[in-house]
Amino acid sequence: MPKGGQDNNNNKQQGGRNNNQRRNNNRREPSEYEEEVLQIDRVTRVVKGGRRLRFRATVVIGNKKGKVGLGIGKSNEVVVAIQKAIRQAKKDMVIVPMQDGTIPHEIKVKFKSARILLMPAGKGTGIIAGGAVRRIMELSGVRNLLSKMLGTSNAITNAKATMVALSKLKARKVIGQKAPVIAAKATETPAPAPVQATK
Repeated sequence: MPKGGQDNNNNKQQGGRNNNQRRNNNRREPSEYEEEVLQIDRVTRVVKGGRRLRFRATVVIGNKKGKVGLGIGKSNEVVVAIQKAIRQAKKDMVIVPMQDGTIPHEIKVKFKSARILLMPAGKGTGIIAGGAVRRIMELSGVRNLLSKMLGTSNAITNAKATMVALSKLKARKVIGQKAPVIAAKATETPAPAPVQATK
C-alpha cells in the first residue's frame, strides 16, 4: 500500500480521536445543585462609539437540602452570562435552617425598596409565595411557607431581599433540652495537723 494512503488513514484516526476528546471535554459533569434562571435582561450601555448590548442573567441554585445561592452574571452571550451567574451563586451560598419542612421562625426584612415577610407554616400548606421567593424556597428545600412581598415588584431586588432573610434565620433550640454540665473535680484538702496539748 502506498505511503500516502497510510498517512491519510493515520490523519483520519488522529482527527477522530481529537473530536472524541473534545466531545468528552464538552460534556458537563453532574452537579449536586439544581439550577433555575430567574431572569434574563438585555442591558445597553452608551459609549463613545455608540451603544453596547450585553445580557444580564439572574440564576438561583440549590440542592433542596438547605443550601441555596443567588448569582448575577453579565456577558455578550446569554450562555456565558448564565455560567458566570452560576459561579457567583456557588460562592455566595446560604445554609437555611429548617424544622419539619419549614423555617424555624417568622422574619421580616427590608432591603432597598423591597420588604419581605416570611412565616412558618404547617405540614400540607405548601409554598404560598410568588415570583422569586417561590423559586428560591423550592431550591432550598423548604416545603411549607407563608410569605408576602411588599414595596416593589422587581425580581432581582426581591430575590436579594429573600436571600438576606434566609441568612438571618436562626435554628430554634429544642425545648426541655439542657446544656451539658461538666462537674468540676473535687480537690483533696489535706487533713489538719493534730494539736499537741501544752503542759
